[in-house]
This record gives sequence, C-alpha cells and structure tokens, in this order.
Amino acid sequence: MNPIVLIHGFMDQSAVFNSMFLYLENQGYNVHAIDLTPCYGTADLKVLAQQVKEYIDKTFEKEEKVNLLGFSMGGLVTRYYLQKLGGVEKVDKYINVSAPNNGTIMAYLLPFLGIKQMRPQSDFLLDLNKDINESLSKVKCLFLWTPFDLMIFPPKSSIMKPFPVERIPVLTHKWMISDRRVLERVNKFLKEK
Repeated sequence: MNPIVLIHGFMDQSAVFNSMFLYLENQGYNVHAIDLTPCYGTADLKVLAQQVKEYIDKTFEKEEKVNLLGFSMGGLVTRYYLQKLGGVEKVDKYINVSAPNNGTIMAYLLPFLGIKQMRPQSDFLLDLNKDINESLSKVKCLFLWTPFDLMIFPPKSSIMKPFPVERIPVLTHKWMISDRRVLERVNKFLKEK
C-alpha cells in the first residue's frame, strides 16, 4: 500500500487528524501528517503547497508513489501541489475533503492573503480551476463534502465535476475528518484498484 500524507486546513495542525491517523494506521497504512506554517491564512497558499512538495520530496524515494488527502484549506494547498508543482507525477490517489474548491463566502471575514485566495472568483481559484480536468487526469480522485458545512459556504462549493464526488451528511465541517462514514469511505477508496 502506498503511504498516505494528510494535509490540514486553516487554524489547524496535524493533530486535527488524530482520529483519521489512528484509523488508517490500524488499517495498515503508513500515515504521515505535516504542520503547514503559518496556518492562519496569512501565507500565500502557493507557499504552503511548496511545503507539501518539499516534505514529500524529502521523505519518500523518487520513484515511490504516495496517496494524498487535503482537508479544507489543505484541499486547495494539495490541489496546487498536484496541478502546479508536479505532484501528479508523485501521487496515485487524491482525496479532497470539504475544501472551498469554488470559494467560500466565509473568506470575506478576514483580509489575509491566503484567506482572500479562498474567496469565490479569486485569481488563485480561477487559475487553479481553469485546467483542473487536464491537470488532475493522471490521478485517481475523490471529492467528499457535507451539505451541513458552515465553513465552506455554500457547501456545494466543495464539488468539482467531472470528478467522483460524494455527499456524506456529517453535521459539522471539522467532523468530516473524524466521522466513521468518512473514514470508511477513505479506506475503501484507498483500497480500490
């Protein structure tokens, strides 16, 4: 099984993945979770994506494939790594969980650069979304979202067609990485051929 790298979101650290980390370890996966710095929305998401690239390049053999999961802001950071920093050559499977793929109006609450990049129609998102089909075609993808998300608003902003998208009715944004249904779906996806 390929190792899996978990990338957290805004105001989080790798510890946010404790439930998922333990669940996946118990399923036999080699699990990694890194701390993006700074994680407060002040940094350009491109800079955080570079941190993901550096970690993966340093930690794994050049020819070794990994699986990647990005949660919330981490979903945009990981997409930038895949689409713009050559990550598609390194990643076999990609899971995007409750990310503001088409922006969130909650990003109007703070004036920081990384937060502004998460606003609907931001230059960052327009650039990232214009070639998504072509740039992610080499990777097996799964996008997960909940209709009850109040951080990603509207919640359907997480949906990225034509990729496989699944709605899991989890009651809060943060629970999307600890809810048993999500953990089981992630495991099932990782085990698919």
